[in-house]
Amino acid sequence: MFRSGPSVRLTLQFKRALATHAATPAVPPTRHSWSKQEIQEIYDSPLLDLVFRAASVHRQYHDPSKIQLCTLMNIKTGGCSEDCSYCSQSSRYSTPTKASRLVDVEPVLEAARKAKENGSTRFCMGAAWRDLSGRKRGFERILTMVREIRGMGMEVCTTLGMLSPEQARQLKEAGLTAYNHNLDTSREYYPEVITTRSYDDRLSTIAAVRDAGISVCSGGILGLGESDKDRVGLIWEVANMPEHPESFPVNALVPIKGTPLEDNEPVPYQTILRTISTARIVMPATIIRLAAGRQTLDETQQAMCFMAGANAVFTGEQMLTTPCSPWDEDKAMMGRWGLEGMRSFEQVGVARKEGARLEAHSQSQAAPASGSETSASVDAQPSA
Repeated sequence: MFRSGPSVRLTLQFKRALATHAATPAVPPTRHSWSKQEIQEIYDSPLLDLVFRAASVHRQYHDPSKIQLCTLMNIKTGGCSEDCSYCSQSSRYSTPTKASRLVDVEPVLEAARKAKENGSTRFCMGAAWRDLSGRKRGFERILTMVREIRGMGMEVCTTLGMLSPEQARQLKEAGLTAYNHNLDTSREYYPEVITTRSYDDRLSTIAAVRDAGISVCSGGILGLGESDKDRVGLIWEVANMPEHPESFPVNALVPIKGTPLEDNEPVPYQTILRTISTARIVMPATIIRLAAGRQTLDETQQAMCFMAGANAVFTGEQMLTTPCSPWDEDKAMMGRWGLEGMRSFEQVGVARKEGARLEAHSQSQAAPASGSETSASVDAQPSA
């Protein structure tokens, strides 16, 4: 008897996601022509009014009970040639973070299996590199990681520095779901934070990722010394892209000893809440991810962020170099607030981009239909 495997289930999820989306009342199309003044007026509105408006928009475009659980692994630590002033992985600063080589494939796969067992549906891998120049072997190893983790039925995300269009194409072929490349802040404030990579360099990588058919994950960091105008500038930049990012991470700076920003004051909670609320109104279909610094928020503060439209978190043992809330604590918190985890490929934007791959894989799996052994062998193959 033929037994359906992960690919068939994922395809059914894709079809259900699109069917559910089509069955709901029509929502206004997303805008890509916001002015900075419009966004500033939203950001500056009375806080409770702003949260209420964001919550209303969130419920038009998303199931408010669903939170995407993501786990992040640092697969190559430290030794980066960039001078990002917030980052302990820069070789220019004396920090507790020590440089290491790219991790072997199997420990990464084991970490992904553990994340999946604990409820995470997206596994993200970060390497402290400026770009992939001269890293052919390392890149091939990462492509293997992507194929294998995608074969587990998980969404896969990487952040590897700047990419060329060809490198983005190879990642897409390997099965990459999303690529993280944060803009960090506004174009105007950016030179105060980083000088070794231009704003346009970042936008070029994002364009290469988008053109390859990979979902874009791009957000910023609050607490770099920027102003409200800069936070608005960041949102304006991503909101006027040809496609809104699939996900928008909101990071609160975690000052690390030895970096130029080690003495920065913590970003006020209301700033985090305003940023999430404004991003939700301006980019209504985007996943908004509570990222670094979440462990500094108490449970009720996090709940207010979820109310305002945040619908993804990093969970597990650690971020890249900063603390992370563990799975058990997050699942208990979600249970208290009536929240549940999103399935892989449940987000409509991701489902649309991945639908053809899932459909083709399920058809190739169903074709032999000669028993569970054949089914299992096809499940083990990476997505093409």
